[in-house]
Amino acid sequence: MVDATHISFTADDRSYFSLIKKEIHRMATEGGIGVARTNELDLIVAEMTSNLFKYSNDGELLVGVFANGGEPYVELISIDNGPGMVNPARMMQDGMSTTNTLGHGLGSMKRLSDTFELYSQPGWGTIVLSRVYNRQPPIGIKPSVIIRPIVVYKPGEKTSGDGFAFKKTEKYFKLMLADGLGHGPEANIAVNEAANAFRVFPDFSPTETIRFIHTNIKKTRGAVISVVGYDLERKIWTSAGVGNIAARFFNNTNLKNQMSYNGIVGHNIPNTMNDQQYAADEYNHLMLCSDGIKTRIDMARYPMIYKYDPTILASAIYKDHARRTDDMSVVIAKVK
Repeated sequence: MVDATHISFTADDRSYFSLIKKEIHRMATEGGIGVARTNELDLIVAEMTSNLFKYSNDGELLVGVFANGGEPYVELISIDNGPGMVNPARMMQDGMSTTNTLGHGLGSMKRLSDTFELYSQPGWGTIVLSRVYNRQPPIGIKPSVIIRPIVVYKPGEKTSGDGFAFKKTEKYFKLMLADGLGHGPEANIAVNEAANAFRVFPDFSPTETIRFIHTNIKKTRGAVISVVGYDLERKIWTSAGVGNIAARFFNNTNLKNQMSYNGIVGHNIPNTMNDQQYAADEYNHLMLCSDGIKTRIDMARYPMIYKYDPTILASAIYKDHARRTDDMSVVIAKVK
């Protein structure tokens, strides 16, 4: 089932921290994480919430549990608009503290995590990423494609009207971001029907994929959709979109926005649509955003962020541009 990839927890009230930890513990256990790893996850959550309470008035914790082909992991993303750090590497050393504590928090989180990254700017805030796998992943294996989604439902809802889907063959990978009209359960039904059609369509073309989805979701309220494929041999992006899903191809010097067609998939789409292509040697990153994310994104605000896991970039965009009046989605893909 397609739904939110992450649940948002507000971490500004210490009295709720034990409830947050219990809920994350439950999510991890139900997602297939074993007892030993879940206990270590509890410690990471305790450190993260403590830091958010100390250093930020509006701290937020995003939590996602990913099946990962039978090797599940939990992803924790701590986001704050606090004072930031001048020297993050130094602050991760044991004994470093600005609040007269033992100063072991960041170091402990790093040791307990299978993946740990920290991005911070003075005056901007800090993002901390931690992943805990049920079984430690192989070391040194770097995939040719990295895809990192963040999908969060509208505050007050219990399900997401935005949906992300992905498929891979020996020759290509293809992904879809869909935003069902409105939000809540009916919008979620629309994106799930779209995801089902996306998965069974056998061909590569994003345009033809959208046409196939269109015929299969006519009984729903409809959705705006962007589909992007990547040819692993030719190293070419191919994309098509209907509606206001923002698609951007970029690297640290070049940027190109996809031109989407007007319409609503499932209700009315243009008779004439064409695939658009972009060479990966010019644009090795892809960003997809639903309209729950403000579109005026200035990548220059995030110096050195391309060195980090793409989740850090997705989190930074969510931090600065989430509207919080709708479902919110950011998907970052990176190819070699």
